[in-house]
Amino acid sequence: MKNSPHSLRRASLALAILFASLGAQAQEAAPPPTEGLTSEFIFKYLVGEVAGQRGDIALASSVFFELAKSTRDPRLAERAARAAVYGNQQQLAIRSAGLWAELDPDSVEAQQAMAQLLLSTGNLEDARPFLEKLLVANDTRANGFLYLNGVLSRHPDKDAALALVQDLAAPYPKQAEAKFAVAHMAFNAGQNELALQELGAAETLRPGWESAAALHGEILLRESPDKALAFFHSFLEKYPETSNIRLTYAKLLVNEKKLDEARTQFTKLADAVQENPEMAVVVGLLAGQLGDYAQADKYFKQALEHNYKEPEQLYLYLGQSAEKQKRNDQAYEWYKQVTSDELRFDAQLRIASLLASEKKLPEARKMLQALPNLTSEQQAVALQVEANLLVQEKQYAEAYAILDRAINTLPNTPEMIYDFAMLAEKVLRFDVMEQQLRKLITLKPDFAQAYNALGYTLADRNERLDEAAGLIEKALALSPDDHYILDSMGWVQYRRGMLNEAADYLRRAYSEKTDPEIAAHLGEVLWQQGKRDEAVKTWEEALRAHPDNEVLLNTTKKFRQ
Repeated sequence: MKNSPHSLRRASLALAILFASLGAQAQEAAPPPTEGLTSEFIFKYLVGEVAGQRGDIALASSVFFELAKSTRDPRLAERAARAAVYGNQQQLAIRSAGLWAELDPDSVEAQQAMAQLLLSTGNLEDARPFLEKLLVANDTRANGFLYLNGVLSRHPDKDAALALVQDLAAPYPKQAEAKFAVAHMAFNAGQNELALQELGAAETLRPGWESAAALHGEILLRESPDKALAFFHSFLEKYPETSNIRLTYAKLLVNEKKLDEARTQFTKLADAVQENPEMAVVVGLLAGQLGDYAQADKYFKQALEHNYKEPEQLYLYLGQSAEKQKRNDQAYEWYKQVTSDELRFDAQLRIASLLASEKKLPEARKMLQALPNLTSEQQAVALQVEANLLVQEKQYAEAYAILDRAINTLPNTPEMIYDFAMLAEKVLRFDVMEQQLRKLITLKPDFAQAYNALGYTLADRNERLDEAAGLIEKALALSPDDHYILDSMGWVQYRRGMLNEAADYLRRAYSEKTDPEIAAHLGEVLWQQGKRDEAVKTWEEALRAHPDNEVLLNTTKKFRQ
């Protein structure tokens, strides 16, 4: 099968010998041979140079190849190979690289070039002798095996690539890199048992080797995240200075939502290399997520001290941390340091929210309305924030009016439509709410909360219950573990008289999130099931944590009169 010209281009990108342009080659190339120079040679050499500079790659590569053949100079063969690969001339590239490897048999670069070009044609056997040469010398053998991983991992026939690497590795049973190369190819071929066996040998020959440990963990991860985590934990106990493995372990802990353990690992990394501000930022973010704002502040400030590339992003983080700690004066100071066009808008929104939290809603609104030079998208966000601040003060009608104007004059983002629909419900405009939610479902069919909100509202009003159940089922299919949607499903089943199913969904929802409104619903269903002691216990526990929640208060009042 004829090889696509694109495969050579892809191969060329991986070759270390390739330059980005012939101009760069002209500057870096060795001078032409000085022995036996003739006017004919000089003329041809200059033709090649000028052709390359003018972009005529085909002529340049052809001239340099003919000169290399006539002079037997490996530098010219190298030059021809470079030009031919850059010009996507596969056959000439192979001939030139072959001549280069022949004229300079000790050049690792020449053997690599020839091997990779032959591999780009799909022929492993033609490349074999050149790959073997890379492994002959003791001082280059280790890197040679690691090079195999790079060039053969992309080969489409994974089993053939594995067989070739096994053959190449067989003469070197005491070489850790040889075992690693076989393991890597076995993993690519889906032979995980063989891969782990070869990795075990590599790890015995070279204890504490991070590359082998990383591959070992990756293979175990395919089986089970817990197995990979256990392996990395054990490895780090033996080799605590292996920072790359610690970083891999920490990232996996984050992926598995083990944030506290991840924070411990990232903290060790940040403390070990304090001049790495990016690591300090990660620790700060994890600490903030876990509510440890003192630690978050410490590492954000450490990142600032070590010249983090985006200091104003840290000012925002520090401001948010100060807010969480009720240190509003500090939060203001951090936000005021944000002056860049990119982030200043976010800082101003935070300042407005702070003002509102201090019962300065008119001042907050005035500030939002006076923000200068906003894009239409930013105008929409500013209006949403203003409406949300009004909602917090239960000024629903005014908030509704703001978004009613915005929805007709600014780009309709899904978030704005959703907020407007929720406000329509608050002012008893159920027709507008349904219209907007159906509009949102059409605009964004995977927006689970739109289905949920419409279904829940119908259920809460005891209307079109079968339709409500269908909408909530769709939401649950899109987001199966969302506690709000589980609560809605429980509530619609309750409205349909299916108490056992309702209780099951509501218990699931409450186990996901101890939300006061879920507690109110669960208690009501339990009460109707005759489990009144459990209902009262559920309500009382929720009231201790949320004594002012209106839904909870109204529900308990209704049933305990």
